[in-house]
Amino acid sequence: MSRRSPVPVRRLKYAATINDDTLAEDTDPDYELQYVDIGNVDSSGKIHEIATFRFGDAPSRARRSVRDGDVIISCVRTYLQAISSIQDPPDNLIVSTGFAVVRPLRGVLDAAFGKYALRESAFLAEVEMRSVGVSYPAINASALGDIPVHLPSQERQCAIADYLDRETARLDALLAAKERVLALLAEKRRALITRAVVRGLDPHAPLRDSGIPWLGEIPAQWELWKLAHLAVVGNGSTPNRDSLEYWAEGTVPWLNSSVVNQEEVTTADQFVTETALRECHLPLVRPGSVLVGITGQGKTRGQAVVLSFEATINQHIAFITPGVPGLDAWFLRWALFVAYEFLRSISDDAGGTKGALTCEAVGALRVPLPPFDEQRAIVDHVSSETGKLNALRLATERTITLLRERRAALIAAAVTGQIDVPDAIA
Repeated sequence: MSRRSPVPVRRLKYAATINDDTLAEDTDPDYELQYVDIGNVDSSGKIHEIATFRFGDAPSRARRSVRDGDVIISCVRTYLQAISSIQDPPDNLIVSTGFAVVRPLRGVLDAAFGKYALRESAFLAEVEMRSVGVSYPAINASALGDIPVHLPSQERQCAIADYLDRETARLDALLAAKERVLALLAEKRRALITRAVVRGLDPHAPLRDSGIPWLGEIPAQWELWKLAHLAVVGNGSTPNRDSLEYWAEGTVPWLNSSVVNQEEVTTADQFVTETALRECHLPLVRPGSVLVGITGQGKTRGQAVVLSFEATINQHIAFITPGVPGLDAWFLRWALFVAYEFLRSISDDAGGTKGALTCEAVGALRVPLPPFDEQRAIVDHVSSETGKLNALRLATERTITLLRERRAALIAAAVTGQIDVPDAIA
């Protein structure tokens, strides 16, 4: 590809309008709208799970109207790069006021080119740099409008947009194929673990009905036990954050619910004092226990992890410490993995934003209990086989990362004039 000199730039506010149309507050309460919130747009610009509401029931932030050719840019948590092009929307599509709706000016910014110009790497970097706030960085419409955007001639904009439509479509097809591979690997992993934990490793073992819907048939010689009869179950708390006596120079590892999103907890990044342990009645959980998330609307609730060191925990995690020598912690961890959807289903307000499990519900869970040697064999088998699948997953994820980097680099090079698009097409 031959190279061209950089193209002219202008501030976005001279190439587009921002937030032109808003749904009136006196809109008929029965008016049906389709709504896009910030969480519905991913970092690649895809919109997922559009919700339908009556205006009277819709979130108060469901107010920005959009039309074909607009680009929506999230003005909060800008590091997530929730930016999407609106193409052929229904008349009743409404987006959150957390978005800036950028509408290209006819004759200045071509809409097809704009969807790439507003995802160009230098523009994205400016959005993040001009955002205000640490934990919840945000940018207002005025600051967004001051960011420079590349503006070649209209003819060049159309040529670049056509070129990028073709080239990104090829890359997107490759990305979609790799993402399907990831989904298949995840499905195979779940099936492998479920088969081993529920049926064991002997394909000829006689089976019996467990009487538990999520478990189904198990080997006839296996036992079923309530967790409370096999282990001590409890949860922790969070000491007052304003108390230096509880946190300053603490030496006791303290864990929050994010740790359950891994297979094993091996380190801590927060520590409390012995005073906090004593006065806040925090449990000191021993290594070899299993931790399970008991609150939250994301994936955390119901997730389980093995603890490899002595620590205490917050109120959003339950600990399960084996109280009998015949229960292997890793086997229990995989049994809870199989029970994940069931645990989610029995949570209070299951599926809501404040779903929660209780320690009593965890303790009442009935789990299979093979002979200890068989538990260990199952754990070794799962470790070996999932290790192979994990290697394939990591390789696929690396390929996806490279394809996304290639896509971003291609957009940047085309938009900024670093490549001669006509020559590339020829």
